[in-house]
Amino acid sequence: MDPIIAEWGSLLLRWVHVITGIAWIGSSFYFMHLDASLKAIPEIRPGKGGAAWEVHGGGFYEVRKYLEAPAHLPPDMIWHKWQSYSTWISGFFLLVWIYYAGADLYLVDPQVMELSRLAAAAIGLGGLALGWLVYDGLCRSPLIRHEVALAAVGFAFIILMAFLFQQVFSGRGALLHTGAMMATMMSGNVFFNIIPNQRKTIKDLLAGRTPNPDFGKQAKARSTHNNYLTLPVVFLMLSNHYPLTYSSPFAWVIVGLVLVAGALVRHFYNVSHAGKGQPWWTWAVAAICIMWAGWISMASSPIGRERLGLAPLGDIRHAAATPRAPTAVADIVIGRCSMCHALQPVWDGIGVAPKGVVLDSPETIARQREAIRLQSVITHAMPPQNITGMTAGERRVLADWAGPR
Repeated sequence: MDPIIAEWGSLLLRWVHVITGIAWIGSSFYFMHLDASLKAIPEIRPGKGGAAWEVHGGGFYEVRKYLEAPAHLPPDMIWHKWQSYSTWISGFFLLVWIYYAGADLYLVDPQVMELSRLAAAAIGLGGLALGWLVYDGLCRSPLIRHEVALAAVGFAFIILMAFLFQQVFSGRGALLHTGAMMATMMSGNVFFNIIPNQRKTIKDLLAGRTPNPDFGKQAKARSTHNNYLTLPVVFLMLSNHYPLTYSSPFAWVIVGLVLVAGALVRHFYNVSHAGKGQPWWTWAVAAICIMWAGWISMASSPIGRERLGLAPLGDIRHAAATPRAPTAVADIVIGRCSMCHALQPVWDGIGVAPKGVVLDSPETIARQREAIRLQSVITHAMPPQNITGMTAGERRVLADWAGPR
């Protein structure tokens, strides 16, 4: 793919994904807050709904919730489903655009497992499908009546999948697929359970029948699951920009710690909004989890181990079956880029190679050929502000090797 098209496609897809994600997360948080804030009113029988008064943008709003048919049900109701669908669809195409089309650069790490582009995509997509099938099966099992047990089993399954992804993909690809799997569970809840159950309820209400209460309970349970998964999913989607999170061999442990931290933060707000107190202890435990995750990432990086007084890590890389960059190219890249892009960067303030990109040998340089072409030939984004003084002649050498401007 032409790198200019690839870059613009990535930007536009990411833009759409972020916008739709904001809309989905915002509506999810809003309705969880709204449900917790409802107060009984005379017009609605006790236990059958309630209302909340709100102030926003200079106006006053009264929002009511009915659990049985009101006097009339208008045909032009607002369905909060497209935010979820558009977020998942844009995220899926972003995954394909970056990680499957660019599998050799972002997803496949020969030091972890040699995979073809097609095999890597098949494993990734299979993992997303498996995640939904297992999660949905758990929610349909007797475990659904035991929230704590269901949460424990679901937590263990996500950690297992994160570990398995790390055995076949690059660290970056493993964490991204773990987040994508969780997002698939969330969007699947909306598409396969919440919206269909809502339609069944409306059909019964319009027909004057009493809706099956299980429909509402199931939808509410799935919506609550989505609420608790949201913050960890956002963290994992951002993690691909921060190699300290995914370069550790124990990245799957970091996933578990982030799951706990994110869920506890949401628990604080859910309890607080319901007027049941403010469990500040959740913030303390969440902070401990994040600090523990930070310690794991430090202990997995050379500079971090040095600061922690731990023995240095050996270079466990093996010679991968990749071509070698020409000596002239390797000399330029190592001389101008490897002070940052090395297993142990020497540039002040950089503890791990940016984006996990290592450029300290002819083999690793050859593997990043397309990235070098984009960053140092088509654009002059690297070195940043040309801080190491890469010359026009050196860029021509890179262009002759990596491809034209």
